[in-house]
Amino acid sequence: MKLKLGVIGIGMAWDKLHQPALAQLEDCYEIVAMCDTEIEKAQGAAAALNLPAKQIYHDHKKLLTQSDIDVVLTLVPISENFEVARDVILAGKDLIAEKPLAATLEGAKELIALKNQHGIKMLVAENFRYEEFCTIIQEIITSGQIGQVAYFILNTAAGFEQGMTGDSFSAKEWRQHPNFAGGIFLDGGVHDMALMRCLFGEAQDVKALGTPQEKDHCPWRNINAIMRFEHGVIGSYNFYSPNAELAKPSVGLRIYGDLGEIILESKDCGVVQIYYRDGRQEQRQFVPARGYYNELRNFYENNNIVSTPEKELGDMEFLFRILEQLQ
Repeated sequence: MKLKLGVIGIGMAWDKLHQPALAQLEDCYEIVAMCDTEIEKAQGAAAALNLPAKQIYHDHKKLLTQSDIDVVLTLVPISENFEVARDVILAGKDLIAEKPLAATLEGAKELIALKNQHGIKMLVAENFRYEEFCTIIQEIITSGQIGQVAYFILNTAAGFEQGMTGDSFSAKEWRQHPNFAGGIFLDGGVHDMALMRCLFGEAQDVKALGTPQEKDHCPWRNINAIMRFEHGVIGSYNFYSPNAELAKPSVGLRIYGDLGEIILESKDCGVVQIYYRDGRQEQRQFVPARGYYNELRNFYENNNIVSTPEKELGDMEFLFRILEQLQ
């Protein structure tokens, strides 16, 4: 049986990420309502689905009165995440919410309390938890292929300023002039928090420094942190906002164990490389950007949600621990 889906927020995340995934899941979801404050966007998306005008909205609260909707997908700017998610929960609809869950820790905690109070099924669309490269690296670590992990380097060169014009996520006004703490570090860095927690568990100690800058999109030009995770794994995490890496291969993610090393140049490179101390090499192929499909299928197939609101809260708490040290 198909789930009847309402979509709130028809922007780039819909066009480039979620709509292509849903197009592969036509046996799981039927889109029955579209909403955007710029109603022309909702009308354009709805036209491709032959939705009648009565199922197209400019006010998300009106969409939530449509009785046949089983689940709502919210794709709104970060500053609106809390309000829209709260309204969905209060309307008694199940929810697939884009990350981060809210712009503040207090907002995220309130949404979790409301979700529990109303018995809502809820997934946070943290696609890194569902990406094939994450699953592959988890398997390599837990199987002991590279022995005991000692340390790692995660280097994220965001390249935000390179994409501030043209058809890109960083060209959006609300990202260039955010009204939430952390700017693009909250927007993009929360992915890195999820990845590190997936692979290494909970962070026990975090020490961070940053270089401040007077630019709206991010208060820090670069953020550099050293952290220790449970089981003794120590890592170096670096976030650089202006530019992408010029040298190839990029640093990306490198994990060092006593029997070998794992290298992931980028989330889009399509291969996880393994180098063993005895001279062997191995490559594990993956399909990039599969996380959006996998998260939607996870929500449809069972109640064992991988990316829960509670996990997303943990990602946010980890990120805000770093931010607190930069004040």
